[in-house]
Amino acid sequence: MTDTKNHSSRAESGSLEGRVFRPASISELAESVELAFDYRGDITLQLKSGESVTGYVFNRDASGSTPYLELFPEGRSDVRKVLYAEVLSIAFTGEDTASGKSWETWIAKKESDRWAEAERIEAEAKARGHL
Repeated sequence: MTDTKNHSSRAESGSLEGRVFRPASISELAESVELAFDYRGDITLQLKSGESVTGYVFNRDASGSTPYLELFPEGRSDVRKVLYAEVLSIAFTGEDTASGKSWETWIAKKESDRWAEAERIEAEAKARGHL
């Protein structure tokens, strides 16, 4: 499988953002679709028909008689089903919303939120004369 990579700092940090996969076999395509399914951003499919489809992959079925993926197309409210057989390449074009996020960052934010809530409750109690 050919994998081109945008050499930005995000791409080098382990994110798929900016990468393009051109699978050479059905197994490589299935692997690329799994990566797209796990990606938390939009992807762009280049189809064999010449059409490009950009959207968020939310479902796939690689084990059925006719493997397919489903995505929410960018700027539309409907669902698009694309057969694996139609896919020429998968580009990770949208921002990876999970890139750089870590458990420690999440914990720190939650702790900050808790302190802010405690301060809010204390201020309300003082305003009512309870403290």
